[in-house]
Amino acid sequence: MTTEHTTSEDFVKTEVHDGVMVITINRPESRNAINYACAEQMAHAFDQLDADPSLRIGVLTGAGKGFSAGMDLKDFAKSRIRPRIGNRGFAGLTEQPPAKPLIAAVEGFALAGGFEMVLACDMVVAAKDAKFGLPEVKRGLVPGSGGMLRLPRRLPHPIAMEMILTGDPFLAERAYQFGLVNELTEPGEALAGALALAARISVNGPLAVRAAKQIINTALDWPQDEMFARQAPMMQHIFESEDAREGSLAFAEKRKPNWLGK
Repeated sequence: MTTEHTTSEDFVKTEVHDGVMVITINRPESRNAINYACAEQMAHAFDQLDADPSLRIGVLTGAGKGFSAGMDLKDFAKSRIRPRIGNRGFAGLTEQPPAKPLIAAVEGFALAGGFEMVLACDMVVAAKDAKFGLPEVKRGLVPGSGGMLRLPRRLPHPIAMEMILTGDPFLAERAYQFGLVNELTEPGEALAGALALAARISVNGPLAVRAAKQIINTALDWPQDEMFARQAPMMQHIFESEDAREGSLAFAEKRKPNWLGK
């Protein structure tokens, strides 16, 4: 089942495919650059993703030839308003991603804040000819919406340093070799690849998937001698859930589980 919704200003389009919410940045005439209104609509879409129990996972992509060129500098020059939403950061995403998993589907280019949005996602599917980049230093700036914080955690330190300090583009095939990209597709097939990956995740227990994402991301900074103690209270409710019982019964009865999300 597929449903589609487009906002009145048409900056963000959402569609639902069997529990997977596709969020499309819909400003192709501006290379999907983000202005404040677009950021507001993106934040609203992420709120919908987390609030709707029928939605299991999100896919973020861009309309037209590319993912996003980052902040809309022309709009910023006129309005002087940065496209940040409260404590959620750039595009309503980079400082507070949704609690449910989010996959980036990248065609063409993801540059500056566009690439920082990709880094805020949990997984990446990209076309073979896609390019990533943090060109801020070429303009006397720094990538302050997560580029300097997340990229060194996703790439070997010298490679992340090279990418940030040169500002040069980074090809998707090279990113795949370093594990920054989960899957490569032929050009034009990134969204289909992301939906296929999302389908493999969405069949699993929704409580378990959400808790697993939270623990994985939070545990990055835990001291080694405290890891299991900190993990225990975050996963206890999973083992006590109706979904855990249903998953065990379904396995024993050799059938697909009927997840209740509780």
